[in-house]
Amino acid sequence: MGDLERRRLREAGELRVLAHPLRIRIVQVLHELGSATATEVAEKVDESPANCSWHLRQLAKHGFVEETGERKGRQRPWRPVNAFLEWGRPDEAGDVAAAGDELNSALLEHEVGGLRSWLAWRRTDPPEWQDAADFTQCVTWMTADELAEANAEIQRVLMRYQGRTADPGGRPEGVRRVRMFAWAVPAAPTTRAERTTRAERTTRAERTTRAERTTRAESP
Repeated sequence: MGDLERRRLREAGELRVLAHPLRIRIVQVLHELGSATATEVAEKVDESPANCSWHLRQLAKHGFVEETGERKGRQRPWRPVNAFLEWGRPDEAGDVAAAGDELNSALLEHEVGGLRSWLAWRRTDPPEWQDAADFTQCVTWMTADELAEANAEIQRVLMRYQGRTADPGGRPEGVRRVRMFAWAVPAAPTTRAERTTRAERTTRAERTTRAERTTRAESP
């Protein structure tokens, strides 16, 4: 989104590297600080520098973080590789689909944990920050096109301030780190009849997909 490069994650290995609670926190710390050594990251995430250094190297192998090329004494600072990450296409299957689901679950747990933390300490915040913060819940009816447009609009709002993540020096006075997370998805089937119908529809779709793949493979 915006000026960020788009990167689609297509391999199970790179998806699973991110699907780790500590690595999610490490990447967020680097975005918060702009760059940091393993020791500085360790202070933020309450882990040992050696453990953080190992996880940083794993993230670097898949291009999610990189060394800045500078030195802080004997320490090497790291920075995030800024990109808009995408994954989870409908045609994914097997190990890639499973790894994408693992990453979704890890991110959801991370963000729900952040919301619970805010709910626990929000009464200690200044009134203006309590008033500014909010979360919204809604169940409505949409077509697939309307759902796609709603998600695109939410994404545009979420990304409006994303430039401040990549450029800590561009953050105005009085800012605080704000967590923004949103989803708009079709409601899961709730009755046995709905679940049976959905399962039958999925089976037919899988058969059609397999037939199309076989036809393409046999085509000259």
